[in-house]
Amino acid sequence: MHTIDLLIRLVEHHQIIAYGIIFLGLLLEGELFLICTGILVHLGALNIWVSLAVVILGVLSKPLVGYELGVFLFKIFNHHKFFKYIQRRVYSILPRFKTKPFWSIFASKFIIGANNVVILFSGFERIDYKKFLKADISATAIWAPLMLFLGYIFSYTALQISKEIWQFLIVVLLLYIVFIIFDKLISWLYELSEEPYEENN
Repeated sequence: MHTIDLLIRLVEHHQIIAYGIIFLGLLLEGELFLICTGILVHLGALNIWVSLAVVILGVLSKPLVGYELGVFLFKIFNHHKFFKYIQRRVYSILPRFKTKPFWSIFASKFIIGANNVVILFSGFERIDYKKFLKADISATAIWAPLMLFLGYIFSYTALQISKEIWQFLIVVLLLYIVFIIFDKLISWLYELSEEPYEENN
């Protein structure tokens, strides 16, 4: 039977790879990788200060790269059906995106799967760059510590149940699934609150 010490030793011996994966992961899907970072920091497998530096670098790089990618894609594919679909999708989730881009960008940070599309779409729609960065950084200042704290809570809870590695990972997975369900519920309630505005436009 392997305990959680096996995971800790594995990460400790491959810390550079772990930090690289965290950075790249934050560019793709932040929630999962931030929660995992919180878990590994709580276990002592990663240094908290190096982890924070990597997290800050990752969460600041994502909007910069994503926005510029959106601008680039607009120049090439501005009439493509795929981007017309993305436009409809963004406006269905965030109907005030055009009139209130700050709050739409801010809210998207807390909707799993929405933020990546919104960042690209902000560049595609040429949203004011300063307003875009202000919205994204403001949301990140709340979102990133929250996700790291969730990772800490997941790890602490799982350790209270079992130190056996597979049981620990199963508990963490179950907690992550509960988190996703909660996030989807909040997103659904947010979309419901936006429906009257969507219908009036």
